[in-house]
Amino acid sequence: MPNAATLDEVLAPLLADPARAAVLLDIDGTLAPIVRHADDAHVPEPTRAPLIKIAKAYGLVACISGRQAATARRIVSLGSITYVGNHGAEILRGGQTTPEIAPEIAEWARRVRAFGEGELRGEELHRLRVRGEDKDVIFGFHWRGAPDEEAAEEAARGVAARAEDAGFVTHWGRKILEVRPPVDLNKGLGIKTLLEDAAGGLDVALYAGDDRTDVDAFDALRAAVASGVLKSCVCIGVSSGDETPVELSDAADILVDGPLGVRGVLETLAG
Repeated sequence: MPNAATLDEVLAPLLADPARAAVLLDIDGTLAPIVRHADDAHVPEPTRAPLIKIAKAYGLVACISGRQAATARRIVSLGSITYVGNHGAEILRGGQTTPEIAPEIAEWARRVRAFGEGELRGEELHRLRVRGEDKDVIFGFHWRGAPDEEAAEEAARGVAARAEDAGFVTHWGRKILEVRPPVDLNKGLGIKTLLEDAAGGLDVALYAGDDRTDVDAFDALRAAVASGVLKSCVCIGVSSGDETPVELSDAADILVDGPLGVRGVLETLAG
């Protein structure tokens, strides 16, 4: 994690006027430690405590996740903030119970699910203990913790080839393959929607994330600055040791050390 002076410097624009600042956060590997089984993920209470304070003081606080928005809310356990789920496919606003899903994306849900479930019925993935995750309009294949992770990843590459032949789009993350509909879908689109909804009420925004998909969020914030929607932004990369994507390191304004580093950022913002 960078020294305190450096961190204070990059956070200064948010601390100067929290009411006109946005705090946007990835969840897995950022707020919540990476776990072997995705269903076991949760945000530790020492991280939730400053996040709760931030939610009350800052102009916009939201979590941007590759998971479904409702699942993201369960992991964070904070109902007052907004959740952008499935890499921008859905938005679950604070206090609401039903996410907003774009019709052109929702119509792909059945086809994506059918493909994913069909692949999981195959003998090879079962033998290699590749796990499926049905995220409605996205289907994930996980191999973290599999007995032979290299063999499991190779099997996932076969799944990716078949998915692309079937007209789907594939995306690789940290020991996960995602099969997606062939429409624009990334965290940056979700962030663009949130900033548009804020309608000039924000001057600065921070985003923190740990994976390749989070670079799209960085790009969206920088585009907002270039177009005059924001005056400035802060892009924080969350280091995960040897698994840290080069793309993330290269694109980040600053790196912090894992979820504990993010907790330090939140504690500073909470004051």
